Order: sequence, then structure tokens, then C-alpha cells
Amino acid sequence: MVLALSASPGYWQDRPPEEALRTAAAADRLDYGGLWLGEMATYDVFALATAVAQRTERIPLTLGPLAVAVRDPMSIARGVASVAALTGRRVDVAIGSSSPVVVGEWHGRDGSRPGVRLRETATALRAFLDGEKVSQDGEVVRTRGYRLRLPAPASGLTVAAFGPAAVRTAARHADRMVLNLITPASAAALTAAMRAEAAAAGRPAPRVAVWATAAADPTPEALEQIRRGVVGYLAQPGYGEMFAEAGFGEVVEFARTRPHPRELLAAVPPELPAAVGLVGDTAAIGDRIAEYAAAGVDEIVVIAASTGGDPGGARTLEAVRPLA
Repeated sequence: MVLALSASPGYWQDRPPEEALRTAAAADRLDYGGLWLGEMATYDVFALATAVAQRTERIPLTLGPLAVAVRDPMSIARGVASVAALTGRRVDVAIGSSSPVVVGEWHGRDGSRPGVRLRETATALRAFLDGEKVSQDGEVVRTRGYRLRLPAPASGLTVAAFGPAAVRTAARHADRMVLNLITPASAAALTAAMRAEAAAAGRPAPRVAVWATAAADPTPEALEQIRRGVVGYLAQPGYGEMFAEAGFGEVVEFARTRPHPRELLAAVPPELPAAVGLVGDTAAIGDRIAEYAAAGVDEIVVIAASTGGDPGGARTLEAVRPLA
């Protein structure tokens, strides 16, 4: 099976934010199939997408995942349509529930009932993107009477999933499900669950994408960066169990004692991020890509380590490109 390869900036906290543009340019030059632009602590995603389109030639864009407790369906649809109209680029969109820190602390929003909010955002957003006039009086998501004045982008809709409710929403409402930092074994289980839900709903199963941090022939600096990237996941429900099943139970138990982040980082072995990413020489990366393909994954989104020796992750993107 030949997997689609996309790329995404890592927005690494130890690197300049503008390296996102360097990553985008490299992915476009290397003929990656798509570019995912998340929204984290730096750029507004619609502004960044417009800037990326000005600096690239043809690469299609996926914006998000956008936090459904932060952005409402109307504002998401208007933003996507704006980028598509102003750039002439294919623009898809992804939504997800995000984290309590982002939703509750950064934005001061109510993050309750995330499963319902995700489902209701998906139904309203799909209709907006298709150019419909939407009136929806949901349990938590309400909108009435708006229709896009810009050309409807008819964008593909992706749902970020991990728990059962999000997997069900992806199966019943999305064109694509995306999984973050996941082992091939867990990807296989979640893909099977999603396909069963889609079959029960009588619709074709969405495609499956996986975000994977990547470092080809990694330097110590790159390894340190991707090790830091997994620290926040080790104690989370579901993720902790996944890492324990992959053989890292002691680190998970330690993480759940809530140690200082520096102590937890020191306890993370280099093998752990490699279990959920593309890390090592080209042979190791090729083997991991094959494992994801066998798990039913259709697309890998490469989040390349970005260091002083490889700004924007261009070297890793170039090394990974021919392996799928």
C-alpha cells in the first residue's frame, strides 16, 4: 500500500515561530501531498495559511484541528472560505476538542460536553462548507440563518479522534479521521472501531491520517526536542495506557505521580518517541511507515524536528519523502 505523505510545522517552543514558513516551503518544494497548519500558541491559523499560500506554489492546505470549544462553526467556515477565496488554494479543515489548558485556561471557555460539541460542530460546519443556510438548535452548538457570502469551499472535514465519542463522530460525519502520537497497534484498533461505526451508520469509512513526529538520523538536539514533545501525553487517560502497552509502563507510572517536568523528561527513554513517530535511519523509518500502512492508515503527516542544524526540518522532510 502506498501512503499519502503530508507535512506540518512542529511549532517547536525552542525554535523561532517563523520556521513554520520554512517548513511549508520545503514541503511544497519536495512535492508533499498536503500541508497541515494547526493553531497553537503563535499564529492565527487563517493568517498563517494566507502567508503560506503566498510563499508556496501549489500545496493543498488543511487548517486545524481547530478547538470546537473556542471557534464556532460559522467563524470556522468563514475563515476557511476566506483563505480559499484569497489564495485560490484547496483548503480543508480539521476540528477537535483540544485540551483543558487551551480551552479553559488560555481562552476561558467552557469545555464541558466535548463529545456533544464536537458532533454538533461537525454537522453545522459541514453544511456551511457546502454553501447551505444553516439553522441548528443543538444542545450546545446553536446557529441560525447564516450562509457563506464567499464561494462555498466544499472542503473536506477531518475530525481529530482518540476516545470513543470522537471516533464515532469521525465515522458518522467526517471525510477523514486523524490520530495524534499513536502507536501502529493503537492506530489499528481505532481504525477498526471507526470503520465499524461507519458501517453501522451506512456510510463509507473516512480515510485515516496519523500525525507523526519525525527525525531522520537524529542529532542529540533533535532527539531532545521530540522527547519533550511526548512528556505532556504520558499521564493522560488513554495515552498512558497506550504507552504502557508499548512497553513503557514504568515511565507512565512515574508520570502519574506528577513529578517536575524536568524530572519526567529525564526519565523518557529515546525509544519512547520512536514508538509513536518516524525516528531513526531510513530503514527504521521505512519499517514504521509500513507498520502504519498495515494498521489501515491512509496518510502520514510528518512533523519534522527543527533544529539549528536542520531549520524547519527540511533535511528530515527530504529523507522521509521517498519512503512511502
